[in-house]
Amino acid sequence: MTFKDTFKTAFKGLWANRSRSILTILGIVIGITAIILIMSLGKGAENLILGQIQSFGSKTIAIIPGRQPKGPTDVIATFTDSLKQKDLEALEKKNNAPHAVKIMPVVFGSEAAAFENETYRPTIFGVTDLFAKIYDIYPVEGRLFTEDEIKSYAHVVLIGSKVKEELFGENEAIDEKIKIKGGNFKVIGVFPKKGQFSFLNFDEIAVIPYTTAQQYVFGIKYFHRLIAEADEEKYVPQTVEDIRITLRNSHNITDPNKDDFFIETQAEAMETVSTITSVLTLFLVAVAAISLLVGGIGIMNIMIVSVTERTREIGLRKAIGATNQEIMTQFLLEAVMLTALGGIVGIILGGALSFIASFALSRVLSLDWTFVFPISAALLGLSVAALVGLVFGLYPARQASLKSPIESLRYE
Repeated sequence: MTFKDTFKTAFKGLWANRSRSILTILGIVIGITAIILIMSLGKGAENLILGQIQSFGSKTIAIIPGRQPKGPTDVIATFTDSLKQKDLEALEKKNNAPHAVKIMPVVFGSEAAAFENETYRPTIFGVTDLFAKIYDIYPVEGRLFTEDEIKSYAHVVLIGSKVKEELFGENEAIDEKIKIKGGNFKVIGVFPKKGQFSFLNFDEIAVIPYTTAQQYVFGIKYFHRLIAEADEEKYVPQTVEDIRITLRNSHNITDPNKDDFFIETQAEAMETVSTITSVLTLFLVAVAAISLLVGGIGIMNIMIVSVTERTREIGLRKAIGATNQEIMTQFLLEAVMLTALGGIVGIILGGALSFIASFALSRVLSLDWTFVFPISAALLGLSVAALVGLVFGLYPARQASLKSPIESLRYE
């Protein structure tokens, strides 16, 4: 018997029990679908975050308080008060960081904002006017606050589109006053609808001078971040080193291992994000792959049942000349065909669900989310599915090939 004939026989065996065959491959379909969906969304999330990091500009440098986290348990170490006014003043001196053209202090938190009978809780951002340039967002109504307003601790605020909608509805917001932490803040600008950007939703923010935020809103004398900008991209590494030396001198640090701050450039941030998303995606894929193992065991069980049910068929085929190898190949092919079919259905279903999820994320959450079909995951899924069929189909196929033709023909 040729391989073509064996293939036809295996296909007819599966088709004769097509309802059972469909139910058998569900575990494989679910596993492959989950892998495609996770890898597609993981890559889409990575592309979104990397694109947003790139939009900050390659010359942007972030100075973050605390020790650089080496793992999830170290994240709390970044919430310290190690960056203060003296550090800002030291970095603004040209002889300390000659290629740092601007330094922007950042403080942030969440506070309730109220206008008449309406209340909303936006994210409060205390910054300078450099904020607009770095995040590429400018007021669609009104203006940015000035340097004089920063120095005079002015009670002025720019609000996101969601904040404006919640507090003012269809009414004008410019020149109105909203209450934040007991103080009256004059609305001088409204940002356009921008949606989620990195970990910040610009529609839900209220931006005020950092001096005002420190003194009247949060009651702190330190910064949550310092954002620096180098004059040219080629001077970013030198500027990072200048900042590091300046802050160590300011903090009287002689041992680099005792730094109470760390510095991130956009290139480093992109590398970190890529590593985190890749590890997380692989972890989720490993979890999803468990269903492939379960599906493989299910296929083995069904194939053993199938061998038992078709004992007389095996005996008849052997009686007319089929060899043990041909019998084994037939049942092994059936197992591989089942898993391969499950793999194909899983890839199609996973791709479709990934596209729907990407479309929903881009429309509902207003994210710049692009659909990514992971070809490598599809090829891996097919390969793994075939391997699962081969491994878990081997035992029942061997059991079928070892059956005695005489005993098989007598089987009731």
